[in-house]
Amino acid sequence: MIKISKLSFFILTILFILSGCEEKNSQSAQTKQSIEVGTITIKEQPIALQQELSGRVKAKLVSEVRPQINGIIEKQLFIEGSKVTQGDILYQIDSSSYEAIYNQEKAALQSAKATLQSAKLKSQRYDELLKVDGISKQETDDAKASYLEALALVEEKKAALESAKINLERTKIKAPISGYIGISTITQGALVSANQTTALTTIRDTNTVYVDLNQSQTQLLALKKLLTKKNIKEGNTNVSLILSDETLYSHKGTLQLQEVSVDENTGSVTLRAIFPNDENILLPGMFVKATIEGAIDTKAFLLPQQAVSRDEKANPIITVVQDDNSIKRRQITIERAIGNKWVVTSGINNNDKIIIEGLNKINMKSKVNPIDVTNKYIQED
Repeated sequence: MIKISKLSFFILTILFILSGCEEKNSQSAQTKQSIEVGTITIKEQPIALQQELSGRVKAKLVSEVRPQINGIIEKQLFIEGSKVTQGDILYQIDSSSYEAIYNQEKAALQSAKATLQSAKLKSQRYDELLKVDGISKQETDDAKASYLEALALVEEKKAALESAKINLERTKIKAPISGYIGISTITQGALVSANQTTALTTIRDTNTVYVDLNQSQTQLLALKKLLTKKNIKEGNTNVSLILSDETLYSHKGTLQLQEVSVDENTGSVTLRAIFPNDENILLPGMFVKATIEGAIDTKAFLLPQQAVSRDEKANPIITVVQDDNSIKRRQITIERAIGNKWVVTSGINNNDKIIIEGLNKINMKSKVNPIDVTNKYIQED
């Protein structure tokens, strides 16, 4: 009887130990299967699909100042690099010979007018004499012809005087536009001519400037194809400018036009934007980068890049938590990057729980305990 009791006790002890081990293993397995991960839930939204293009600044108005007559420069009447106003006198050409010609033409006009008056009176007298047969018809016609010749001569002399006046006025070389004036290529005493190819100086109006951007034909074709897709609509005309020191220009510009042909040498299309430049920060010839909104995806997802991994074929995938806390990997379609986020056009649904933290702790058989960290990543945006 005593031996049976000892045997029973031994068996019960073994069963108790085994039960404890099983319970411990069960708890351990359960602990292994329930892994805490951080998840985010994103919703579809309209997202601007931007393009970054390079370009150069150009003055809206440029005027190369050249003389319209021949002569010697007497004075330079501007300060190089200063702002001038349309009509300001920039150079004075020696005007003595042009004044003499003007006075000569003025006197010639007065003489022609006196001849005209005499011819007019003579023609009138002959007309009266013809009525009483005091003179022949031929003499009357000759007097009338002389009057008409004198009249034409007056008009000719008026035109010559006007031309002399214009040339005299051109001895004052004036600013054709308002803007900032550059360095003078000539000095006082230089001989200039109406046919010279070298400009005396250049004026640029930079209150408003153009920025000519280069869009490759590949980018152009990609944008045209993109606009044919569902949920994609054409973007706006706003242009943001990034200066060479990587700072953002304080004013937005407006896209004005797109060139109608591709440059054969560069394989690119020129886009022209216009920018205000009251502070004169943008100088002609300056290299800049611009961001344009070529298209808008009305139903896209903006997903942090750390939530995306790659499969063995380098396809982008996300890991989604299902209703039973199991996980599923899903391939997505990435359109482009915006900052540290991907624009995802397919593969995500509203209210999907996407794992963003703890991806390295799980496998396809894992059960997870999802913790929503959406606000954390929204605040980082």
